[in-house]
Amino acid sequence: MLLQFNDAAVSPLWENLNLEVSPGEFIAVLGPNGAGKSSLLHTILGTRQLTRGTVSATKKIGFIPQQRMFPAELPLRARDLVSLSLAHGIVRNRHASADRVNALLKKVGAEGIADRRVGKLSGGQQQLVRQAQALANSPELLLCDEPLLSLDMGVQQRTVDLLNRERTEHDTAIVFVTHGINPILEHVNRVLYLGPFGHTLGEVSEVMRSEVLSEIYRTHIDVLHIDGRLIVV
Repeated sequence: MLLQFNDAAVSPLWENLNLEVSPGEFIAVLGPNGAGKSSLLHTILGTRQLTRGTVSATKKIGFIPQQRMFPAELPLRARDLVSLSLAHGIVRNRHASADRVNALLKKVGAEGIADRRVGKLSGGQQQLVRQAQALANSPELLLCDEPLLSLDMGVQQRTVDLLNRERTEHDTAIVFVTHGINPILEHVNRVLYLGPFGHTLGEVSEVMRSEVLSEIYRTHIDVLHIDGRLIVV
């Protein structure tokens, strides 16, 4: 088991969470703003404490954080940040090879910005650098906090395809926080939906139902299926 929550809580956001994540699973974490989706990821990373219960996880974690622009004056290139991430897994005082850095940047479609200062990149380009950093040391568990923000539709699809290849080729487990499930719908194994009045966990067909979401919102919610997409209103 790569990740396990037992009777976990971050009060007052969510409580009584029991979740086990196995290699190769793709878990979507959905819910409104303020429901504690990002807090969930930070309890796994150890940067936020649970108020009750336990969480345990593999040490080999990659993290794509929610977008926050690098300072414009930061004197580092895209390749420098990726090199630093690679170096974390290398014997002390050794450096990541240029070939490995280039391969990672190419993998995420960022080879063309390798020598540009990160503070001068667009939000979408910066997200590509963060993807490369997250994949640097072959994580067993990949945590993604709204990784599709600032990406156009084409880059969103390439990002989802990239993450899914990591999952299928390397048995990487993915916990993917998002406001919209449709870009990842065909790959998701289970959904954890954090609502204002509780949470629910299960397969997409079990969770994304009007009666289920209405219960955790305590108001009527419609889940519509339109042309293979899920619309929550």
